[in-house]
Amino acid sequence: MRIAIIGQQKFGKSVLDAFIERGDIVAGVFCAPEKPGGAPDPLRVGAEDRGIPLFQFPSLKGPEAKEALRGLNVDLGVMAYVLQFAPQDFTEIPRHGMIQYHPSLLPKYRGPSSINWPIIRGDTRTGLTIFRPSDGLDEGPVLLQKETPIGPDDTLGSVYFDRLYPMGVDALKETADLVVSGRAKATVQDESRASYEGWCRDAEAQINWHNHVDHVYNLIRGCNPAPAAWTLWNGKKLRLFEARKHPARTFSDVKGKIGAVTDLGERSLLVSAQGGQIEVFMLRSEDGKKLAAAEFCKQSGLAAGTILGA
Repeated sequence: MRIAIIGQQKFGKSVLDAFIERGDIVAGVFCAPEKPGGAPDPLRVGAEDRGIPLFQFPSLKGPEAKEALRGLNVDLGVMAYVLQFAPQDFTEIPRHGMIQYHPSLLPKYRGPSSINWPIIRGDTRTGLTIFRPSDGLDEGPVLLQKETPIGPDDTLGSVYFDRLYPMGVDALKETADLVVSGRAKATVQDESRASYEGWCRDAEAQINWHNHVDHVYNLIRGCNPAPAAWTLWNGKKLRLFEARKHPARTFSDVKGKIGAVTDLGERSLLVSAQGGQIEVFMLRSEDGKKLAAAEFCKQSGLAAGTILGA
C-alpha cells in the first residue's frame, strides 16, 4: 500500500522502517519541527536517509499541510506518536483515512502520559489502541486493541519498551491491512468509561513519604525513567529510579521517622514510608548523573538518619 507517516521520535522511525521493510511505499513523512538546539528527530533523520519527501510544518491545521498530503496521493495515513493536533479535515484526505496509535486501553487514560498513570494508580493491566483520529482528544472509533499485564515491579520503561512499543508497531501494520482491505470494524468509544489524564511531569512526580509505601513505590516505578520521581534533600531535587518496596509485616518492622534514610547497604539505601520502607538502588542529584546508591552516598555524603522530603 501507499502510505504517509505522521509522527515523531524513535517510535515513528520504527514504524517507518517496519512498513518499508515489508514492502509498502512510504510516499511522505510529516514530522514536527525540532526545537532550536534540540536533538535530531530520529523519524526526520530516517526519512532523509531514505530520500522520502519530508514535511515539517509548525502546525497541521494550515492549508499547506493539507495540500502536501493531497499531493502524495496515499491510501492511508499512519499516525505514530503524534503530539501535533491533526484536524479531522486533514486526517480524512487519504483514500482510507488515517489510523492512530495510543498506548492505553481507550477510552481509559486518554491524554499524553497514558503509560505512566496506570502504573502510578496500581493498575494490573494496560494495553494499546489503534483508532480513527477525530477532532476530540483520543476519542475516535476503536479499530484494534491489545492488552498486556502490568507486573507488581514493572516500570514505565519495561511496560513501554519491552511491550507497548513493539506491540504498537505490529498493531499499526495489522490495522493498516484491515482498513485497506475493508475488513476493519470500528467501535464507538463508551464515554461512560472514559477518563482523561494530563501530563505526568515534575509536579506530579514529587514523592510524599507520608503516603503508604504502595503508593510511593507505584509513583517511583511509574516515573522510571521519566520524568523520574523525586524528593528534596538539602533543598534540591533528588531523583529515584530503580527501587523495591518492603511492606511492614508487624509493628516492629516499622523503622525510623517518615522519610528517614534508615540503612545504607552495599547496593542500596532504605527510606521509611507509611507502612514500610522503600529500597533504592539508583539515584541522581539535581546537578549530577545517575549513580548506584552506594556510590551516590559515598560521593554526596548522604547518611543514615537523613530525612528526605524537606
